[in-house]
Formats: sequence, structure tokens, C-alpha cells
Amino acid sequence: MDAQRKESLARTMLGCLIEESRAHGVWVPDSIVDVLDKRDASFQNLWDATRAMMNVRPPWKASPQFLIAQDELLPDLIAEAGICTVADAEPCEGDARMSLWRGDITTLAADAIVNAANSGMTGCWQPLHYCIDNAIHTFAGVQLRAEMASIMEAQGHEEPTAHARITGAYNLPSKHIIHTVGPIAKGRLTEERRRQLARCYTACLDTANAHDCLSIALCCISTGVFGFPRKEAAEIAVRTVREWLADHSDSPMVVVFNVFGDEDEAIYRDLLQLDQKGASHVQIR
Repeated sequence: MDAQRKESLARTMLGCLIEESRAHGVWVPDSIVDVLDKRDASFQNLWDATRAMMNVRPPWKASPQFLIAQDELLPDLIAEAGICTVADAEPCEGDARMSLWRGDITTLAADAIVNAANSGMTGCWQPLHYCIDNAIHTFAGVQLRAEMASIMEAQGHEEPTAHARITGAYNLPSKHIIHTVGPIAKGRLTEERRRQLARCYTACLDTANAHDCLSIALCCISTGVFGFPRKEAAEIAVRTVREWLADHSDSPMVVVFNVFGDEDEAIYRDLLQLDQKGASHVQIR
């Protein structure tokens, strides 16, 4: 897609977001309006303003004009970042059903990817935040928040820790998203929090298996703002997956451990007995 088309789509999306906010009586910051009014605004400026508005947008019914523009732009941005498949992951020698892949999970074409959600389950509401929850909701599109809001309204209470819910992936290259709420550790571990983290992984694997997924990408649950120490979280993840695979020896499902930073990659390489490689830089979009 050429730059002019991308700018046009982002401008259309931003205009729709501003218009619907005003229609709902919601104030729009002048800085956002200024970007739209600026004729020579760059695509990056338009996209940042659009993404920020999407991040704080309630699950209103979106206009057809917005959805048409969004559903054209998002797949192009994902493709531009580079779509990878499960075949691109590095398999473990001891069990080919386990592999390691470093990259942005929103670009991975797996049957299911795991989202480390919060108990509200409607995504990260902090504009332009760097967390996985924000990235997944942004690049899936506003339909994901709408689906989760409907689920949560029917449920009538916040999502408990260590459960798993499956949704569509919308504009992502994966088929499904499995959402789980990990334990909030803040560096203070207890046996219950360790058990909860293990149950997160088991619940995700069970859910993927129940929906006939042949592959699942597991993120590093609870190790971000929830503060679970990375090394012990990885040990729990790998041990839990190994136990699940041993208990499901007839399952063809491939489990991909998805990492993003240097530290996590080194930890998982050690646990999975993979050669340590030079760190590669992964851009946060």
C-alpha cells in the first residue's frame, strides 16, 4: 500500500473517532484534533493519534466507514511489519511439539495466540501503551473490545485469575486469541500465585485443544506490569507445558513460547536447551 493511501485511511479513521466521541458527548483533546486539521500531517502522526483514540474508545457500535478503513489499514500494517508462521519458530530437539520464537505476537500466524489480559478483559485503556494487551487489541481492531465487552456484560463480574477465554482474532493473522488473567505478583511470590500461573498455561492449552487448534503461541504471562519474576515464570511455563504435552501425547498441537526481549529469550533458550544466539532487536510498534 502506498503512503498516500495509508495516510488517507488513517485520516478517515481519526475523523470517524473524533466525530463519534463528540456525538457521545466525550471531549477530544485539542492535540488530537490538531493532527486531523493539519493538512500535511505525516502518517505516523495520524496513526499515533488514531491508535490513542482507539485505546480509550468505549465499545460503541462503529460506523461502517470506520470499519472499512480500519479493516484495510490494519492488515497492511501487520504485513508491513512481517508476518511469520509457526514454521519460523525454533523447535526443541527433545520434543518437536515445543518451539521458541522471538517477535511481535501480533504478526504470528498461529491457530491461537495468548493475550495476557487484565480482569476487565476489554484491553489496555492507556493510550499508546507498550503492553501486549494494547498491541493485540489495537491490531485486531475495535471489534475485539466489543466482543469482550459483550462477554463481560453477560458474565456480570470481572474475570477470575487463571481462566481462559477464546475469541476471534479479527485483523490479526492468527485464527483465535485466548485471553487469560495472570496473577499479580509485584515481585512477592506465594505458592498460590505460582499455582495460578501454572493454571493460566493449562487453561490456555485446554482451550486451544478444545477448539481443535494445531498451534498456540504462549506469551510471558504476568511478567510485565504484574511483576512475576521472569526466570521463575518461564520455569513454570515450560514445566507446565511439558506436563500437559505428556498428558496429551496424542495431541498434534505445537506449542510456541513467544518472547520479546533479550532477557526472556536467554532464559527460555536455557530452559529449552537451545543454543544461545546473539540478541536480535525487535521493534515495538
